[in-house]
Amino acid sequence: MSHVEMPAAPQIPGTRKRRRWGGLRQQWKLLGLFQIDEQHDFYSLTCMMKEGLAAALQPTMETAPTDEVSDDDFRSEVTRVHEDFTMETFAGPVFARLRSSLGLTEHEYQQSLCSHSCYLQFISNSKSKADFFLTNDKRFFLKTQNKREIRFLLANLKIYMEHLKKYPHSLLVKFLGVHRINIPLKLKKHFIVMQSVFYPDDRISARYDIKGCEVSRWTEPVPEGSPIIVVLKDLNFEGQCITLDQQRPWLLQQVEIDTRFLQRLNVLDYSLLLAHQNLQHDERHQNLSLATLIMRTKKSVNIGSSPAHTEVAAVPGAVPEDEPTSPVPGPDDSGCWLQPRAGAADKMPEFRAQNRRLLPDLKNPLHVIDGPEQRYFIGIIDIFTVYSFRKRLEHLWKRLRHPGRSFSTVSPRAYSTRLCRWVQNHSK
Repeated sequence: MSHVEMPAAPQIPGTRKRRRWGGLRQQWKLLGLFQIDEQHDFYSLTCMMKEGLAAALQPTMETAPTDEVSDDDFRSEVTRVHEDFTMETFAGPVFARLRSSLGLTEHEYQQSLCSHSCYLQFISNSKSKADFFLTNDKRFFLKTQNKREIRFLLANLKIYMEHLKKYPHSLLVKFLGVHRINIPLKLKKHFIVMQSVFYPDDRISARYDIKGCEVSRWTEPVPEGSPIIVVLKDLNFEGQCITLDQQRPWLLQQVEIDTRFLQRLNVLDYSLLLAHQNLQHDERHQNLSLATLIMRTKKSVNIGSSPAHTEVAAVPGAVPEDEPTSPVPGPDDSGCWLQPRAGAADKMPEFRAQNRRLLPDLKNPLHVIDGPEQRYFIGIIDIFTVYSFRKRLEHLWKRLRHPGRSFSTVSPRAYSTRLCRWVQNHSK
């Protein structure tokens, strides 16, 4: 896929502001990827991000992560001073442990984030005010977040880790780092690093952001063959189907497990990212071979299953009908979140052992599912919107404005149920 580069402009002080806004208007009109070169307004910021991340990762580059995480690790805040800025890293040992459990080495993580190649800016059609950056190899997203969202993630990090440990094939986005960059007298930005669900993307033919509703869920497609990337929405997907055959039961159950977890976090407005590409002949042949070699067991879906019930399923991805689900920690009567049982999130060797991959040769196997004819990229993102009093008022207002139509702002229980129903109705 070709990239659209921002054109260079003369450095005339009187026209700089006009050039910036003209460039932004052009970007908003042509949604897609833009290389952050020396003429880009974010070039200086992204260079600082790279420098700060390289220094922040150096300790874990030199020392392998241990198999234990402590309460202090979850509360860890490390500040490193650079010439023009400071960089804070939050819960660094915890995220290093998570990266290790996903089979991601610190060397390749740093190599991708801190290479000499320019970051890419993704201009989203989302209503979010966040800035999206993508590493040049498109493997990792860096997204700015507000302070409230960062506090929410760090406050629930133990529960998130417990969920990923219990369900190693979870479709939830994998958060790999939380940082804050502070440029004196200029700005202070929090940002997170995530795995890109759509990786590798060189053959993806279409991308969708699914919320399971209809209001404002249509995006005008770009002409066929255009290099511009547009993420389509629910109404664009109508008439299509996710064809998985034997793996469909696993997908339905994992979506239910993940959305139930988000329901208990009292969040809504998250998205199911979906993309697809045609399978080539050798990939179809590989799937037939893997069907006899790589099996998901009940324990790979639920760590709490008894060892007596770990026989392999008949096909990769199949989930037995009687698969139990364990309750997810939730808030007590005072509104405080209950912590998972002591040491549960620390058993990373078990996490690694159970993280069986259906497509072990891929670098993003946890978000890739192959059907008979197509490869699908599936993940759940944007999990920070709490069902607050303001959101309840927004729900009432939208009920009046859109009578009889489905819209995004509903209770977490209704949101979870609706998204599960969408996957069930659009898969076979």
